[in-house]
Amino acid sequence: MPQALDLAAVRSFENLEFLARQLVEGFITGLHQSPYHGFSVEFSEHRLYNPGESTRHLDWKVFARTDKLFVKRYEEETNLRCHLLLDVSPSMYYPAPTHDKLRFSVLCAAAITTLLQKQRDAVGLVTFADQVELQTPVRSTSTHRHTLLLTLQQLLERPATPGRARTDVSGVIHTIAQQIPKRSLVVLFSDMLGRAPEEQTETLAALQHLRHQHHEVLLFHVMDRATEADFNFQDRPYLFEDLETGQTVKLQPSQIREQYQTTMRQYEHELALRCGQYKIDFVPVDIREPFDKVLYAYLVKRGKVR
Repeated sequence: MPQALDLAAVRSFENLEFLARQLVEGFITGLHQSPYHGFSVEFSEHRLYNPGESTRHLDWKVFARTDKLFVKRYEEETNLRCHLLLDVSPSMYYPAPTHDKLRFSVLCAAAITTLLQKQRDAVGLVTFADQVELQTPVRSTSTHRHTLLLTLQQLLERPATPGRARTDVSGVIHTIAQQIPKRSLVVLFSDMLGRAPEEQTETLAALQHLRHQHHEVLLFHVMDRATEADFNFQDRPYLFEDLETGQTVKLQPSQIREQYQTTMRQYEHELALRCGQYKIDFVPVDIREPFDKVLYAYLVKRGKVR
């Protein structure tokens, strides 16, 4: 049965603030501070007047009190530009059609889209597997938000196709990094699977590429922890299928559980460590938790450390 967006849960995020921690550059007046000084109604500081300058922005009230000439230095309030990167590779359809990683990611993306549009912030959506499949403009209108939600709805209705396309997170991130002209917030939803362990350094290098260009990066590492991290399967023979390649292997979970858990812990530790080094917000996600609970907890934490 086609899944539907939980619009009530999505709309519950309309009044939450999602302000970028770093200075961002936008294109219309909004809630976020720009690194450039303009002529808005709020000013950030005073500086002494230099003879020969225009007197247009002199603060005459300060002059009346101090008998010194000071110039108001304004700070523009501008919009956040947010790029939502959504992994739609076959592994994101695990473990079940009505409760998979893609559904969790779509709901979070829909909530963030609603939240930011409410603040007049600009949002764009990128879906990808081995390459970019869809890339929308970055806009802040209600019409654009409606279009994004329809697109997300369609993703829920699209069936999984094992072996359709392998995940290439690093390639896509490098591509997007070259296309984003202004400092932005980049939110990535992915299980970060589908590549050999020795190739994970490429993904980390791609994330560093975004940070090098001064983008703020947020990674939701989406997993079904019971099976993908803990390998919690009954002790009987299983036929495991690689959703990225279609390859299958038959084995007894107890034979490899300890080695599997050790490998996954090392991988997750390295991913979290490197994200911390690059100042990337890393959010480990268990899709068995309600999406709104996970997202709300992150936003509360984000607000406290801002």
